[in-house]
Amino acid sequence: MIRRIATSYEAHPHLAQELVQEIYFAIWRALPSFRGQASLKTFVATIATNRAVSHVARAVRTPRTVELDEQMPSPDEDPERLLFERDRRESLLAAMRTLPLSLRQTALLVVEGLSTAEISSVLGITVNAVAVRMSRAREFLRKQLENTHE
Repeated sequence: MIRRIATSYEAHPHLAQELVQEIYFAIWRALPSFRGQASLKTFVATIATNRAVSHVARAVRTPRTVELDEQMPSPDEDPERLLFERDRRESLLAAMRTLPLSLRQTALLVVEGLSTAEISSVLGITVNAVAVRMSRAREFLRKQLENTHE
């Protein structure tokens, strides 16, 4: 879950790995304050989300570059299918990164399998607000992905 949260906020693999390490460290530091008022999964998701948001805020101040992967290994017999699946995943991740922060947070926590009530607890918003944000995020992603494939 932590790796998926990190990669949804950071496109560069080495920076995403650094973010994962930052999240692990933040969890380690916060564990003594865990009081059991929510599930451990919710506690970890909250820390991971907050650390990822801080990471994005820092990254906004630096210019972004895009790395091109010229060598695509093919462990499978059908490299075209693998390429298509990889492109689809990357398109979805790229579209999720374009979501406004409040929608991105909600969508990511849904993808991680948190319930509406758990998301409400993590983000400190009402269950209805979670439903509204998820509806808006789906529509936004649908439009982004349609524009990408045109």
